[in-house]
Amino acid sequence: MGAMSALVKLAAERGAPTFEIIFFRNLFAFVPITGFILATRGFAVLRTSRPLGHLTRASIGVAGMFCGFVALGLMPLSEFTALTFAAPLFITALSGPALGEKVGPHRWAAVAVGFLGVLIMVRPDPHQIVNAGALLALGQAAGTAGAMLAIRQLGTTEPGPTIVFYFTLAATLFGALGLPFVWVTPSRELLLILVLTGLTGGVGQLLLTQAFRIAPAAVIAPFDYTTLIWTSLIGHLVWNETPRWSAAIGAVVVAASGLYILWRETRRSAAAPPQS
Repeated sequence: MGAMSALVKLAAERGAPTFEIIFFRNLFAFVPITGFILATRGFAVLRTSRPLGHLTRASIGVAGMFCGFVALGLMPLSEFTALTFAAPLFITALSGPALGEKVGPHRWAAVAVGFLGVLIMVRPDPHQIVNAGALLALGQAAGTAGAMLAIRQLGTTEPGPTIVFYFTLAATLFGALGLPFVWVTPSRELLLILVLTGLTGGVGQLLLTQAFRIAPAAVIAPFDYTTLIWTSLIGHLVWNETPRWSAAIGAVVVAASGLYILWRETRRSAAAPPQS
């Protein structure tokens, strides 16, 4: 998803409003999503008995996407990526009130350490005021966490393609609602960037869904943290960005905390007695 974030940042720099970026990102995501649905289970998979559940998941996810896309126009790509790694911390903190799950002292300690890493990233010096970009990036992380919790609940009855399709539909409609007020006719270059944003976003979403379907989360999650490597490289090559030491240190703390939470969750799941 690092490539999509870079494309969103490019589109924002070339004058595309956030609503327009959201619209194109989701409209053209339908190309790979529809192809996947046709190649696997067909449109019958779109039948659902939980429209309110999809609406809740979509509302949270779209709010997070909006925050993230605005943030990408305000801050370096690698620092944005590092801050979004706070999502597992939010998931752990919210899983108790949202899902009724018990969060033990080890995971609460990991959450506290992880948020210390976030503070290192957003406030490298006591005289610096937290900037809007960092707060919006954390808003994306919180939105991602809320969406993941909603997906856990939906996933008990709804297949992955169904959840992805209805989220993409809702996000497309959300972007379309803002177009009459902010529309900027894109140049050929900007239009290409917007189309690629949608295609890469759709493919990335499908690949991530498929990866979590066929492999344990403990296997997949460490690869997610390599996104920081790719976005740092893209940021350096395209924008000549050099990550601050404080951001790099904070990112390591947040990533270590997230991986520890995942490890504890994996151990807890393995130790749980099988249900009859």
